[in-house]
Formats: sequence, structure tokens, C-alpha cells
Amino acid sequence: MNNAGLASVSPYSPLYVVKVGSASLRYPAVYDELAVLRHSGARILLVTGGAADIADHYASIDRPMRTLQLTSGDEVRYCPPEEMPHIVAAYERLTLTRVSDELGQRGLTVYAATASTESLVTGTPNRPLRVVEDGRQRLVRDHRAGVVSQVAVSRLDKLLSVFDVVCVSPPVAADDEGAPLNVDADVLAAEIARALDADHLRLVTGTPGLLADPQDRRSTLPHVRLGDGMAYARGRMRQKVRAAELALAGTGDVAITGPHTVNTYGGTRFWRAPAPEPDLDLLARMVEISSVSGNERELALFLLEWLTGRGVSASVDAAGNLVATRGCGPRTLLLLGHMDTVPYRWPVAWEGDVLTGRGCVDAKASLAVFLETLVEMDIPDGVTVRVVGTVEEERTAAGALCARDLYRADAVIVGEPSGSGALTIGYHGVCKARIRVVQSAGHTAGLGRRTAASQLVDTITEVQTQIGKCSPEALFAVIDLDAGGSGATQTASAVLDVRVPPEVDVDELLLAFGDAELLLATPAVSTPRTDPLVRAFTRALRAVTGGAPRLLAKKGSSDMNTLATTWRGVPMVAYGPGDAKLDHTPDERISAGEYRQAKAVLAAAVRDWCVH
Repeated sequence: MNNAGLASVSPYSPLYVVKVGSASLRYPAVYDELAVLRHSGARILLVTGGAADIADHYASIDRPMRTLQLTSGDEVRYCPPEEMPHIVAAYERLTLTRVSDELGQRGLTVYAATASTESLVTGTPNRPLRVVEDGRQRLVRDHRAGVVSQVAVSRLDKLLSVFDVVCVSPPVAADDEGAPLNVDADVLAAEIARALDADHLRLVTGTPGLLADPQDRRSTLPHVRLGDGMAYARGRMRQKVRAAELALAGTGDVAITGPHTVNTYGGTRFWRAPAPEPDLDLLARMVEISSVSGNERELALFLLEWLTGRGVSASVDAAGNLVATRGCGPRTLLLLGHMDTVPYRWPVAWEGDVLTGRGCVDAKASLAVFLETLVEMDIPDGVTVRVVGTVEEERTAAGALCARDLYRADAVIVGEPSGSGALTIGYHGVCKARIRVVQSAGHTAGLGRRTAASQLVDTITEVQTQIGKCSPEALFAVIDLDAGGSGATQTASAVLDVRVPPEVDVDELLLAFGDAELLLATPAVSTPRTDPLVRAFTRALRAVTGGAPRLLAKKGSSDMNTLATTWRGVPMVAYGPGDAKLDHTPDERISAGEYRQAKAVLAAAVRDWCVH
């Protein structure tokens, strides 16, 4: 165990469950990739296989490895109770030691143990096994193999909060209190991923994903629908496909990767909610890939591969933003969407032609429309069209701040749900600040004694009063509260959110916060109805929808506000499919018709702006 380690993770740090067989664990690049993931802020639970190491261990102690022939003709390792200590020894002495040493050399702290340790995972024994021996069938009743029945979620969560990498391997504890149970490592990884609600499951193999033809390593199937994989799987790959499909009952994205790499490029992704029509594939797949703020990496890499496969110049910048560009003229149109969502996910599904899932409205549908428009349109001479999918829009606006400084444009379309028949031309400003109270601890029964929390309430009330005096129309909210202490001190803190009307100077309103920690201050922003960008949209809306365009001024905020902190005189609007009332709710849903209409409107408006 290495004691250097990295900083503790946040509650929103993405969780990767990665299964790597003992053969792939002999490739240093796997450990390099895990270290990169950890340094990016991810939590990592590594599940190791052990076939190669078990064989080596048995050879080193000169012990024959016993096998059984199933009635199907397959051969499995025989695991009676007397063999289980040797199997455990193989994992502990070879596999888990190698993992600890390799990751320790990369500066990571590691907890490595078999899943039976402290009953991290418990299993139920299989029924007696029917085998063929000397040409005759018989039942084997002492084979210690089983299926996962329980995962110690709280214990694993605690380990993940302390160690950079938590590594477990078979066997698991037995609920019959007998010897530990051997379980398939791929299935073990899938069950753990489901129990922990992992963001991503990666099943690493020695081949480039699932192959259409097992004899042709160039026949990788990049996308597989739920239920289709078994038609192509052979041998050990059948267990990986089975594990992948088990994991699709959860909410994370699932892929079989290889050879000997965690990276999904060249691997096989599994999809739980295939789109009813091909033109909806991109939208559905984007929604399936978890991308809560701070966890945009996998979505960015998926979109990067999607774009480059269609001949579009694309990259991921230093902030983690996806950047895709076509054309090279001096006149630039920026389509600025965001990849991240607010926390908490649920399984993505289609209900007829309606897609449900976190982020389908806010704002993956908007970004998908941007990207498909970029790929399909003819870019006129003299024009550059750039799409940027930003990170952290829902938390810190870090991606938009980077875009503001790097990707100057003559006009901007921000990807936010306005509804396919409407256009947003303005937003309130926003101020966010954190106030803190720290004081020495004391008994609340003392005369005149007030807790830090009580003083915080007083301060919040005073700030709200001062903001009301500055602007009666400002919208005030407390979006986070925390109170605690450490023995000698009491602490209390709150994050305040104020939406600022266009007529109010943000700098004047900031005085009401006193000495609070300023987190964000962006001005209100509005684009005139007569601007060429707005007119391009109004013409497109009339042509596509057949109705009168609706122009909206919203009390919320968007990346338009972030750009407006330094950009002056740049026309900006926000457009995208979906009902904004569903933002941040567990009811996000979008119809195929809404998505398609928004795509038609956007394509027409962008063409119009480019040629006028």
C-alpha cells in the first residue's frame, strides 16, 4: 500500500468499475490508464480475474488443477472446498499483489482483497453440477461456485472514499457459511456496478471488443443492442456479454474494451435503450452516457469518435470541452452547448417515440442537434461554424469561461431548451455567493448564547433584505446549507443564488453580500429582435413550424451570461428542443417530433445567418 495517494473524492466523482483479467494485468498500459482516470478525479473499483495467475500458482506448488467436463462439452475448473484456499492464495500472492505494486509505483493508494474478505460480496451456491466423467453423467455436489446475492455497498463506498483504487477479486463469501464461492469475475463486476450505481463499467479483454467473426480481429461490433450480443459471442466472451447485459439493468454506460485497454475506442458499447429510428441514435446514446458535472470525459470521447468518424475536425481542449469545427472563413458562428447534467440518474428508456432520461432536455438534445447540423450542412465560403460542448455548466461554468477566452465569435447560439417553436433572446443575470459563520463552541443553554447556525439565519435574512432594497424584482434563493463543527468550533455556511433583472447593475447588487465569498457574478444579457441572428431564427421558425415565432426573455441564466462578462456587442440567442420546465426534474422527457422539428429549425436558421 502506498501512502501518498490523491485528494479525497467528492460525492459527484464518477465511479468506474473496471474488470481486468490476469492476462491483461500483465500489460503496464492498463495501470497507466487507471492512474490517468484517478488523476482526472474518478473513483475506481477494479475487479480482477485470475485464470492465468491461478494456473501459474498451481504450477509453482506442483499441484494438478482439477477440471470438470459439463454436459454441454465446456470444461470448468473444479472447486471443491479443499481447493478454495489454493485459489485464494493465487489471487493474494500473484494477482492482488501485482495490482498493489503496479498502482503503488504510480503514486496511488490501493485496497486489494478477495471479495470474500469481511463479506464485501456474498454469494449463493449453485445447485449440484451435472458433469460427464468416463462417458457417464453424474452430479457434483461439492463444487464451490455460485452467484452474487449481496454487495456490501456502504463498506465499499467507505473504502472508495479512503483509497485511490479499491481492488477486489473472486471468490466471494458464501451465504451458507461454507467455504468461499468462486464466481465469474465479469459477472462480479457487473453486479458490483449495479449495486453501487456506477457511472461506467468497462470489461477489458484481449480482443478489440466483441467480434462479428471471432477469427477476424478487424470485425469489431462498435454498438450492440440489449439482447443482440450473444449471437456473436463465443467461449469466454459469452460471460462478458452476459455481464454487460446484466449491467444494463442499472444506469451506467457499459463497454467491452480491448485489446488490454480501458479505452472505449475500438471496443464495443452496449445500449439499453436503442432508438426507434436511426436519426435518433445520437440523441439516445448521448443520454445513456452518464455525464454529471465533473464526469463529462466519457461523453466527450464518444462524441469525439463520432465526429472524427464523419470527417469533422474535433478535439477535447484543456478544460475538457468538446470542440468541433467546419469551414475556415473569417466570419464565425459559435454553437455553444453543454455536456454535463445535474446529479442523479435513472435508466434511460423509450416510451413509444418519447425518450426519458437525465439530460435529455437539459441539454443533450440541444447539443445533439448542434452536432448533427454541423455534420450535415454545407458551409459557405468565408464562414466558420464551431460547436463547443462545455463542461461544468451546471456547477462552475468552467467550460464556458474557457470558451469565452478561446473561441471568439461574431454570433452565438447557446444550446438550452426553449422549445422547438420558440427562441430565447435574453436572460436575467445571476450572482452566487457563499456566506460562512465560525465561532467557538458553547452550550445553547447559556444566557444570550446563539449557535453558528442561528447567526447564519440572521445573516441570510439581512442579505435578503438588502437585496430587496436594491432590486425588489430580484429572485432570491438559498441553494445549499451546512452546519457542523469540530469540537472547539461551530461552523455554518450557505450558498445564496440571486437572479438579477436586466435593469439592475450587478456590481451594485454585490454590495448587499458584504464580505461573502463571491462564486459567480454575470450580468443580464439580451439581443434585440432586429438583430440578423434573431431574424434568421424568426424566418426559420415561420417556415418550419408554420406559426408565429415566440421570443422569450427568461429569469434563469445560461452560458450567454458567462460570455457576456467580457464579450460586448456580440449577438447571442439560446435555442433547443424540450420543455425547460422539466430541467433538473426526474421527469425529463423529449419526443422524437420535438427533436426533429428543432433540428430543422436550427439548420434553416444557421444557413440563413451564414449567407446573409
